[in-house]
Amino acid sequence: MSEIHALHSGLPAQSLHLGGVFHVEHYRDGVLIDTWDSKNVVTDEGINHALNVIFNGATAVTTWYVGLFVNNYTPVAGDTAAGFPATAGEATTQYSEGARQAYVEATSTSKSITNSANKATFTAASAFTVYGAFLPSISTKGGTSGVLMAASKFPTAKALEAGDQLLVTYTINGASA
Repeated sequence: MSEIHALHSGLPAQSLHLGGVFHVEHYRDGVLIDTWDSKNVVTDEGINHALNVIFNGATAVTTWYVGLFVNNYTPVAGDTAAGFPATAGEATTQYSEGARQAYVEATSTSKSITNSANKATFTAASAFTVYGAFLPSISTKGGTSGVLMAASKFPTAKALEAGDQLLVTYTINGASA
């Protein structure tokens, strides 16, 4: 698309891309037994929130959270915080922590932001199978307000035993293309 055509069609000549990866470590009895990476979908709701904060003076989310889901569900761009917990089957009783885990990110550098120094940790309260992870703006398990920024179905479902731990890192990257 030519720059002139792009400008007349309302599309920028350059575009901003946001995308991320969930990196998960699975521990059993203190021993690392598996790791995997899972690309995510950044939701329309999340993109609109980011644009409104940057350009329209909307209130920024001060703390994001990491949650897990147990349904065999593939997230889509149209997912929202209002419907995602039910559709994806958010894990609410399956892990011991009382709330979704805080996403404690470091300052963005090199067009990337991550919580790799402060991984979200989930301890299985009972045996269950986890299918994916997501990044919402509220801490309440099963909560349906706020913003759903991103979600990812893992490459394969993971069976957890009581006491297993998942350490979840989320890295989001931005690029201009």
